[in-house]
Amino acid sequence: MKLIPSLCLPLLLAGHACLANSDTTAPKPIVDKHWTFEKTPVWSDEFNYKGLPDSTKWGYDIGGRGWGNNELQYYTNQGNAIVENGMLRIIAKKETKENREYTSARLVSKGKGDFLYGRFEIRAKLPAGRGTWPAIWMLPTDWAYGGWPNSGEIDIMEHVGYDPGNVHVSTHTKAYYFKINTQKTSITKVDSIYTAFHTYRLDWTPATLRAYIDDQQVFEMRNEGTGFTVWPFDKRFHLLLNIAVGGDWGGQKGIDDSIFPTTMLVDYVRVYRMIEQP
Repeated sequence: MKLIPSLCLPLLLAGHACLANSDTTAPKPIVDKHWTFEKTPVWSDEFNYKGLPDSTKWGYDIGGRGWGNNELQYYTNQGNAIVENGMLRIIAKKETKENREYTSARLVSKGKGDFLYGRFEIRAKLPAGRGTWPAIWMLPTDWAYGGWPNSGEIDIMEHVGYDPGNVHVSTHTKAYYFKINTQKTSITKVDSIYTAFHTYRLDWTPATLRAYIDDQQVFEMRNEGTGFTVWPFDKRFHLLLNIAVGGDWGGQKGIDDSIFPTTMLVDYVRVYRMIEQP
């Protein structure tokens, strides 16, 4: 779901023009117009129902192929994501599924909630334990600039269980990503992430990506005006919610099998439309 197609089109066209001229003109600074956001969500899930996640809003990534990070879980579409008591429960389990010894779920809004700019607010309680790797993040819907990392990635919240309490916010692009140690990242110590809910928020505008935890800003990336290698964030993205098990990062200190099953609780997901400025 694009936020407002009639408003998005000029921005997309402007983005293409910038790319076309990037080799012959000096970079154009991006003016931060200090965009604000509407007060009522344009897309949301309050999880005020019971059963499987709302199929009009969420799909699933399925399989156990490592997902580019040598992760150990098999993502399913049944048994690892359930809505009850006003919460979404994403559950990682110690159980065999095909060639994997763990199962989990990765919910995606692709094709059901696709957005260009906006405020994204997710209230969640994280799973504890060595080997867990929960994430609240965004990927490009159309991969307009090519495969990862060229078309970008936005990590609103990542946490690895062997490093208790430290919440990571990161972005990845062709110019800035972790495999070449140039990624844009902040690390914030957050108390009680396993026992209390905290609100993870992203404010995405044409000029900046700003992230907040409980309304305190912890991260900012600015559009340098130099094209997609730095700023591919002028195309549609969708949301992902998941718990990975192990992997290149989450499994660096091994896995404590005694913690399973372990759960990420999500109270709500809300998306607010950006208010266009002249």
